[in-house]
Amino acid sequence: MGALSGHVLVLNQNYEPLSICSIKRAVVMMYLGKAELIERFDGKKIHSVRQVFPAPSVVRLGWYVQRPNKRVLLSRKNIIKRDNRRCQYCGSTSAAMTVDHVVPKKRGGKDSWENLICACLRCNNRKGDRTPEEAGMQLLSTPKRPDHLTYIRHFAGADDDRWRRYLFLD
Repeated sequence: MGALSGHVLVLNQNYEPLSICSIKRAVVMMYLGKAELIERFDGKKIHSVRQVFPAPSVVRLGWYVQRPNKRVLLSRKNIIKRDNRRCQYCGSTSAAMTVDHVVPKKRGGKDSWENLICACLRCNNRKGDRTPEEAGMQLLSTPKRPDHLTYIRHFAGADDDRWRRYLFLD
């Protein structure tokens, strides 16, 4: 893994999780004085001609950013991430996944967070153009819209343990 590959958690001035950016962008923000280093990657360094910088894992902005109520984009990729690549009918995680309309489009089902779920090909084909009740199938969980913090916690690959306390996971 190169020194500039990876992700950095960006915190607002009040330590609220704001976004995720690349290491390269975080280093530029720190260099320009727009962000400060809060947590660093162990042993990872960025070398310039004259200096060596620790690679950031978490940075904090130097001023408070009033962020609008961010909404997570509805997409096939985000539906599958929301459901942890787990079929919402059988619980399988090993099969190829698709996105299924709980209420079929032919029956007025919408493209919405509340009507789309991750399903394996087998279950999606078995359900067909029926509702889960008509197909004798039950959902493992009720689909809902994720909020911004949930997106950062679960969707963006937040696998760095240094992020846990800032994402309220401890």
